[in-house]
Amino acid sequence: TIPFIGPETFEREVGRVFKARVGANESAFGISPKARQAMVDAVDSVGWYNDPENYDLRLALAQQYNVSVDEVGVAGGIDDLLGLVVRAFLEPGQVTVASAGSYLTYHYHIAGFDAVSHTVPYRNDRNDLDALIDAVHKTGSRLVYLSTPDNPTGTWHTAAEQQTFIDALPENCICILDEAYFEFAPEDAVLPIHPHDPRVIRMRTFSKAHGMAGARVGYAIAHPEIVTSFDKIRLHFNVNRIAQIGALASLGDQVFIRWVVDQVRAGRAEYETLGCDLDLPTLPSATNFVAFDCGTPERAQHIHDALIERSVFVRKPAVPPLDRLVRVTVGAPEERAVFAEVLREVC
Repeated sequence: TIPFIGPETFEREVGRVFKARVGANESAFGISPKARQAMVDAVDSVGWYNDPENYDLRLALAQQYNVSVDEVGVAGGIDDLLGLVVRAFLEPGQVTVASAGSYLTYHYHIAGFDAVSHTVPYRNDRNDLDALIDAVHKTGSRLVYLSTPDNPTGTWHTAAEQQTFIDALPENCICILDEAYFEFAPEDAVLPIHPHDPRVIRMRTFSKAHGMAGARVGYAIAHPEIVTSFDKIRLHFNVNRIAQIGALASLGDQVFIRWVVDQVRAGRAEYETLGCDLDLPTLPSATNFVAFDCGTPERAQHIHDALIERSVFVRKPAVPPLDRLVRVTVGAPEERAVFAEVLREVC
């Protein structure tokens, strides 16, 4: 299972740099000026080890969400957290449930620990919550994974739908709620933190709206016993000193985050118009990317490959029924212009 092939790999293969890097859902709008300055200042102390407890960042997150600091765990991105969950809660041969075509890194960890991924197909380009619940009960799964807003489609479920889904889970099943894109979601699509179900592990990141994907900082909000279980097995110097300091400063700059969300909203509207012009309708999106519907897997593959050949980095899901889509990050205005020009040429 290959979780991700970076754009640098493609650049090395073809011997040129992408003109538009709009395939990895990275932020095209930079980082908070406060975070930038804090990280520059922190360089002088990089000779010191980072705080292995990530305490200052955990405390700030706990205050922001009105939870105990013991309910917050910090790791090297959601990818790291997913590995900790699989390692903590699955034995070899045990089953976990997720949508077919959902975030590949989760399935990568499951395969790595010799557990079993049981998947159900998307329905109408959304996670099929009823089918996921049915699969959990039939397989006796201890873990179920749900991304909302979803990657790779950009679609979402309301908070009420999420709560109904969680309420239907068996008492011994833990729900991994991947909220990497929650800052971009409508207000009614974000499940309230309170009351917090002890069976739910909420995962969030500084990689998207905060623009710090390369710093590798993610966090989980969960029951204290679950956070403690992570502490038993995680690498204790997992988030470097400069990243911790930058994330803390970025968390305090909500004005910048709102600006990024506004920029992304404008870019999604541009993509929607572009898709209408080219007979490539876009799926509704509550993320920093948009999925263009190419109609068939063959056409999607052709468009994807042609864009890559013309130095525009995009991604395409591989699993039906999502394999007819091409996923494109909302880039900066100049990147969007390059993408639009090349896509028109390809079409």
